[in-house]
Amino acid sequence: MVVAEVLTGISLVKASVDFIKSNISTCQDIGQIAGQIDDLFRGEKEVQQLRNKKSGSQLGDQFGVDTVAKEIIDARLAAEQLQEVATMVDMRFGHGTWAGILAERAKRIQEQKEAKAAERKEAARKHKELQENIKNAMIVIGVIIITIGLFFILMVSIAKAVGIA
Repeated sequence: MVVAEVLTGISLVKASVDFIKSNISTCQDIGQIAGQIDDLFRGEKEVQQLRNKKSGSQLGDQFGVDTVAKEIIDARLAAEQLQEVATMVDMRFGHGTWAGILAERAKRIQEQKEAKAAERKEAARKHKELQENIKNAMIVIGVIIITIGLFFILMVSIAKAVGIA
């Protein structure tokens, strides 16, 4: 199963590179190949994740020479393909275009991480606020019950005192 997943990642890289190679000379702006660049990054990420992931499969499969070699070769092929696309993009759209793409991508990934962290922080704050409101409501309900109980005891005591007097 791990090998099939790696093939998915590396095949995505290869398909993206093939598309970019065949269309880079005719595209007018980077937006025309942006989807394939996204697929290239996604495929390369899959290859790296599967290489770094500790498989829950059989121990022999996980550490076999065939599996280890394939993972390393696929990771290097993906990196090589990524560098090839970087060179093609820089040659077609000017030096620094690929670096700009990488910088913008890193910025957006960081912004997404920060937004998710802010969402988690806000959810935790709301949860804490809800717990505090529930605690306060329980205190108020407890005070009301105690007050009613004391009032009832006082009324019974008054009734006994009036009945006895």
